[in-house]
Amino acid sequence: MRDMNFVNEVVNYFNTHDTTVRETAKVFFISKSTVYEYIAKVSPNPISRMRLDKNKAERHIRGGQATKNKYLKMKS
Repeated sequence: MRDMNFVNEVVNYFNTHDTTVRETAKVFFISKSTVYEYIAKVSPNPISRMRLDKNKAERHIRGGQATKNKYLKMKS
């Protein structure tokens, strides 16, 4: 595991920017599971938990929209 400064930087980025775990992972060049581990287990806080819950509640909507856009693009 990396040093706590890096972990805190990842967690702070996730909390302050309106990003998903995947987008945060891309910014720091680490895996989604590593980001989730940092947020949920290494440095948990109420803001992170709230953001994770919000992202989990919305992800099926984003997936459905992506599928809809895919087939609309194929149609045209």
